[in-house]
Amino acid sequence: MMAEQINCGCDFNEALIKNVKINLSAVTRRAAEIASRRAVKKQWQAAWELRAISCIDLTTLAGDDTPSNVSRLCFKAACPLSKELMNLLKWQKEKVLTTAAVCVYPNQVKAAREALAKAGHLEIPIASVATGFPCGQTPLSSRLAEIRAAVEDGASEIDIVINRTYALTGNWKGVYDEVKLMKEACGKAHMKTILATGELGSLSNIYKASMVCMMAGADFIKTSTGKEGVNATFVVALVMIRAIRDFNNITKQKIGFKPAGGIRTAKDACVWLSMMKEELGEEYTSNKFFRFGASALLADIERQLYHFATGCYPALIDMPMG
Repeated sequence: MMAEQINCGCDFNEALIKNVKINLSAVTRRAAEIASRRAVKKQWQAAWELRAISCIDLTTLAGDDTPSNVSRLCFKAACPLSKELMNLLKWQKEKVLTTAAVCVYPNQVKAAREALAKAGHLEIPIASVATGFPCGQTPLSSRLAEIRAAVEDGASEIDIVINRTYALTGNWKGVYDEVKLMKEACGKAHMKTILATGELGSLSNIYKASMVCMMAGADFIKTSTGKEGVNATFVVALVMIRAIRDFNNITKQKIGFKPAGGIRTAKDACVWLSMMKEELGEEYTSNKFFRFGASALLADIERQLYHFATGCYPALIDMPMG
């Protein structure tokens, strides 16, 4: 389920981020067009919702996380829809439906691995946030050690945060050097680089951060930690997606994209998937190159699929605990 390709990165090239200009009115207009579009209906809507489930990094990043609620998350990732609903949808039993990954704090990686083993789904990747998430305001040595510890415990994907101090002061070579070291610390694990776009100050900085992180070896670029005041928006996404396209044109390497924070409804998920298809192509509607960072999204998708299958919305008793 993980992306097969690893971004080899490239040498730092300041020319790629020099004189960056963003046409704000054009980006805003395109974002408004995407946000206002009508969702698909009936079986087409259900198909997109099922696709969305397979792209979710099912997440718990709370201060009161325990092995028990991490285990619950993992079993939900392994079986995101109830058997009754799967039967109503006439799902083919030989086809396995799981979320793309589970995402936890580093000290819960072992618990996640044990739970996935019990669920019989060790193939589901364990993603771990690291590097002083969400702020990244810890010494570099500590951030690198945190990555190595998470990988050693069984994480196959690492969501790192960039140094916003460097980004906001224009030290892009510093951002590149740190992210490159983090990539090396990940070893064979895939690295998703969180830009924390709500704290970068401008769309130009978001484009530069996207490009620098891809140069340093990021396999995915991710909008947000989910802890900022402003998280995933279509305006920000379009800037990051165009950076992905530009990087691909230059290096021929395909980089994934992960919006996170504030994506809670099935309708939102369908709109995000349609945008990815239009901007980057069909390949970017699969979990190989696209992920949602979400915890509440799955519950609404399940609710909408129940309505599609039965014609009415479920009572609480009809919905398994998420």
